[in-house]
Amino acid sequence: MGRGSRRSKDDPSVAGVLCVDKPSGLTSHDVVDRVRRRLGVRRVGHAGTLDPMATGVLIIGVGSTTRLLGIIGGHDKEYTATIRLGASTTTDDREGDVIAQATTGGIQHVSDASIADSVAHFTGALEQRPSAVSAVKVDGKRAYQRVRDGEEVKLPARAVTVEEFTILDIRRDEAATDAASYTAIDVDVRVRCSAGTYIRSLARDVGEELRVGGHLTALRRTRSGTVDVAECIDVDGADLEHLTAPGVFTRRHLPAVDLSDEHVVRVRNGVRVGLDVPEASTVALIGPGEDLVAVVDGTPSGDHYSITAVFPPIPPRVVAPTSGSGAADPE
Repeated sequence: MGRGSRRSKDDPSVAGVLCVDKPSGLTSHDVVDRVRRRLGVRRVGHAGTLDPMATGVLIIGVGSTTRLLGIIGGHDKEYTATIRLGASTTTDDREGDVIAQATTGGIQHVSDASIADSVAHFTGALEQRPSAVSAVKVDGKRAYQRVRDGEEVKLPARAVTVEEFTILDIRRDEAATDAASYTAIDVDVRVRCSAGTYIRSLARDVGEELRVGGHLTALRRTRSGTVDVAECIDVDGADLEHLTAPGVFTRRHLPAVDLSDEHVVRVRNGVRVGLDVPEASTVALIGPGEDLVAVVDGTPSGDHYSITAVFPPIPPRVVAPTSGSGAADPE
């Protein structure tokens, strides 16, 4: 079904997950807006913000599936990136203004071995300080919004895990800003990390440890949870047929317990049923036909569970008559 489809913004049959390869230059919210227009629905959200500069995996929830985003957004991520050593910026990436540059002599003293040592130092369990220009909320307001409003923002460090931080290539060349050129070292890396890890903070911290400054010049998210970038679609080609059913998608990311028809009705009506939910784990409850019914958390004792979210049944999709050349814009 193409752009000629017109659907109500509240049509319950339009629900599922889209895996998009975000292009550079768009915010994550820009991608959400494009999906809204492509599918003709209003209730759309995303899991795991990507900066405008970045590309790669962005998981989009549509309709009732938006409630799933906070649950599956906490999975590990994988990235490829380029760290530029030799200059620091206000945003810790190429979008910011250069605030410090290393001397040519200083950068020449940075060996490949010292870069490898620093990368190794920032592998494992870390206390990482997010960039001030980030989506972290401070008293209900995004940090980057406070910076834009002229406020000075200092975010506390938080625990993250960098499971892999591998150097792919090291290149030495001249870099340039609007004001001047400088000698730089570009380091291509691959990072596998916990959700909430800032790759530009890694670039900043490696540069600080080497005493030459550092920032990110390229970033691509190649995996989020079990979703690989190779299976993602171009947002401008998004269509209803690209929606993955919530039950099918959730089974990829979470352990699942299959329910009978009787248990499906009882769970959706708020009635507790006897389930074998593993201790201290998040589990999807899935009915016949890969119907996502609920997500629950097992208690530490293992003999109870708490319900995190209950999902409504998704009715069969009815093809609407086409009219005109574009989908109706959601209001």
